[in-house]
Amino acid sequence: MRIKLTPLDRLFARYIKLRDKVCQRCGGTGGLQTSHFWGRAKKSVRWDEENACLLCMGCHMYLTAHPYEHTEFFKKRIGERAFDLLMARTKPQKPDIQALTIYLGNKIKELENGS
Repeated sequence: MRIKLTPLDRLFARYIKLRDKVCQRCGGTGGLQTSHFWGRAKKSVRWDEENACLLCMGCHMYLTAHPYEHTEFFKKRIGERAFDLLMARTKPQKPDIQALTIYLGNKIKELENGS
């Protein structure tokens, strides 16, 4: 089954690819995918930049199959405090799609302009 992507999903994936450039686990550049720590169903953090990073398909599949290593990878990647704050943001809430679209659009412009 193919995942249905919204315009915001596409914008978020573009931002993560521009930000990370390579697999954040192995440094590879092939088969890159946006990987979420908390799955897409958690709307409160679905488009949270600390909840996602770029992984190659192999690393993505490996971490998905190894939850403890997945957790440790994200803790190390963003830091223990940021990870705890990410956990706190997983409360049910409706995200502001318009604000997120504006924010991500501005972050992409910054990355594309080298700022």
